[in-house]
Amino acid sequence: MKYLLTVVVAALFCAFTVPGGQPSIHAFKVKSIEGKTIDFSKFKGKKILVVNTASKCGYTKQYEQLEKVYEEYKDKLVVVGFPANNFGGQEPGSDEEIDQFCKSRFGVKFPLASKISVKGDDAAPVYKWLTSKAENGVLDAEIKWNFNKFLLDENGKMIAYFDSKVLPDSEEIVKYLK
Repeated sequence: MKYLLTVVVAALFCAFTVPGGQPSIHAFKVKSIEGKTIDFSKFKGKKILVVNTASKCGYTKQYEQLEKVYEEYKDKLVVVGFPANNFGGQEPGSDEEIDQFCKSRFGVKFPLASKISVKGDDAAPVYKWLTSKAENGVLDAEIKWNFNKFLLDENGKMIAYFDSKVLPDSEEIVKYLK
């Protein structure tokens, strides 16, 4: 029985690792803004653009560009937004208020997670993974403001990190989607 359990655990770990042995983002499940589950393993075969968002930020207009990129490349890309209130109190609303704002103001259809913390001791596990080379196997990143972006490949492995100033529809990002 102990041997069987070890084999099952090893098989599950292998199913959610990227080449090189580091766990992929596909191992994560997070609560969606509607209270459901966003299961990153469902995105296997597509690139994933993960963005920490805020509704009262100078970069909030990037929601429009994120939706545009999501719609244009939806056959090969998923955008996942993570509302966070880590910077200047710029995401004070509840999940319901944030969801309503994003849909009514920017027509957002891409998945939004429930509001989380993206840095510090209370950072969500997925963000600890995204920002730590020891965990993601590729890079360390410090999130300094809202609308930082992480691009992952079809296997859930980190490709690149972009700060707030890099627009979602910029060539810096889109070149990976063509």
